[in-house]
Amino acid sequence: MNSTTSLLTRITQTPGQCGGRPCIRGMRIRVTDILEMLAENVTVTEILEDFPDLELADIQACLFFAARRTDFPRLTA
Repeated sequence: MNSTTSLLTRITQTPGQCGGRPCIRGMRIRVTDILEMLAENVTVTEILEDFPDLELADIQACLFFAARRTDFPRLTA
């Protein structure tokens, strides 16, 4: 398993948990929560301090997950 595949395994979606939204390793910490914090200039160190169950790779997984979701082919005329 390569490193990107390994990162994506950290993102889980469970029906009935957080409305089925993508979470980190089955915890009730949504990918969107982490991405919004990063967008609001909360540092990775601060996030890891506020959520002691998270690991650096979890935050990297959120970023990679978001990148994959926005990578779609552009249609040209």
